[in-house]
Amino acid sequence: MVTRSTPAAAESTPNYTGPFITVAVLFGIFGFLTSLNNQLVAKLEEVFKLSHGPAMLATAAWFLAYLVFSVPSGKLIELVGYKRTMVISLFIMVVGALMFIPAANMVSFPLTLTAIFVLATGVCALQTSANPYVSILGPEHSAAARLNLAQAFNSGASALAPWVAATFILVHSGKSASAATEAHMLQGPYILIAAALLVLAFAVMFMHLPAIVSTQAFRPAKEGDALLTRNIWTYSHTVLGMVGIFFYVGVEISLAAIGIRFCQQQGISNVETAGLMVLLYYIGIMVGRFLGSFLMKWIKADKMLVALGIFGVLMLVVAMFTSGQVAVGALVLCGLANSQMYPTIFALGIAELGPLTSKGSGVITIGNVGGAVIPVVFGMMADRVGIQYAFVLPIVGYIFVAYYGLSGHKPSRGEAIAA
Repeated sequence: MVTRSTPAAAESTPNYTGPFITVAVLFGIFGFLTSLNNQLVAKLEEVFKLSHGPAMLATAAWFLAYLVFSVPSGKLIELVGYKRTMVISLFIMVVGALMFIPAANMVSFPLTLTAIFVLATGVCALQTSANPYVSILGPEHSAAARLNLAQAFNSGASALAPWVAATFILVHSGKSASAATEAHMLQGPYILIAAALLVLAFAVMFMHLPAIVSTQAFRPAKEGDALLTRNIWTYSHTVLGMVGIFFYVGVEISLAAIGIRFCQQQGISNVETAGLMVLLYYIGIMVGRFLGSFLMKWIKADKMLVALGIFGVLMLVVAMFTSGQVAVGALVLCGLANSQMYPTIFALGIAELGPLTSKGSGVITIGNVGGAVIPVVFGMMADRVGIQYAFVLPIVGYIFVAYYGLSGHKPSRGEAIAA
């Protein structure tokens, strides 16, 4: 059933503009923090004298949290609802951000990874609750468009992170600086982040949001309906959606994390200019999502996924076999390819789940662990064969996304499994 704190007379035409804006801000928060963590890779290489592969453990620690806490986050939503889960998530993120203070003081790589993991745990729970919450703030047929619009705010905030990193974290790095000096550059930004998250947590706590606990609007179910007794893992479009998210997140993070180093290899020696290229990559994601939320009035979500997957493959092939500005430009354009993948895969993955939507969200969010696996493998490949040849791995990811849009997203596949 659906429980909303609105007058009975207004239930037929509820106004979700305010709640949507609130959740869109939260999308921006976890987008910024995820993107900022990607930029820490270059910093950690300098502080702890790491190569590409070990430095990618920063992204591994971040997305490992999704493997551990995605399903528990879905259960938390069932227990306390979407809004309270969001508030709890924000408080966990405050703790994680503050842990960067002792990590920097001790110049400890393991403690830094722990701080990243705790911060990501809060982001995981926030994302698990925010994605389906946006999806069910209206009819199912427009769920992908709403998620694309909300994710556009996510991308806008993500685009700020490379600039913040290049201006306040990376720009002060240098061979003459000590490891302690380099590590302490992390403290100021994360103290400010902790303060902002604390204020936001209290703001959301006292804010009026519709208390949507569960929904059958996508697919009504009655007592005894097989829908209510099926295991969520028997829905293949949901499980394949998780795999699609696994590849997509791994690809997006890998390209963003290696972006500065790739630009430098292609002749852009200035770190701020290289950071600007990564900024343009995220701007491409943002613009693509705003554009996508508009185009989806005429183009079906699955067709969009196929086109974007093919476009991503083409851009990486160009980046592999060219050099200089052309190669960098092709990598930047991968932002457009990535733009609508996450929200579209997510919306297709939870389609027709009805009261199982929160569980489906938890399963699909597990796919974010791709950000822990693929960047590390990608970094190791880059160490062995070079960054350009390592692009083979994200190309495989784009191919799977295209497959999901072509046939893997169809809910009827899940019904066949259950039969």
